[in-house]
Amino acid sequence: KVDKEALYDTLSLELRRGVLVLAVLSQLQTEQYGYSLKQSLNDQGLDINEGTLYPLLRRLESKGLLESSWQVVDDTRPRRYYHLSTVGETVLANLQSDWHNLVSVINQIMNPGHGESEWKQQN
Repeated sequence: KVDKEALYDTLSLELRRGVLVLAVLSQLQTEQYGYSLKQSLNDQGLDINEGTLYPLLRRLESKGLLESSWQVVDDTRPRRYYHLSTVGETVLANLQSDWHNLVSVINQIMNPGHGESEWKQQN
């Protein structure tokens, strides 16, 4: 017997993993430290925990997409601030383009004929 809930959870997690990189890179066009990034994503409806975020930040930095530096702001404890590298900016632009194309294609697949009728009405 198939556990539908477990199967859904697995598939949902796979889908989510794919978009987390895009979300994190998009947010790091502006320099942020880990916790502020987590809060920003959470505030926008994308819940992410530290156990997912920090390894992802380290992986993206090790691939050259992010750069980081330790900073002390207003006498707080040192925080590691992350921002896109030049390579990261290029990769993000390409991923954003891919994302928009993919969303368009998936919307067409999930709503067949919808786009055609709009096109016919316009022409």
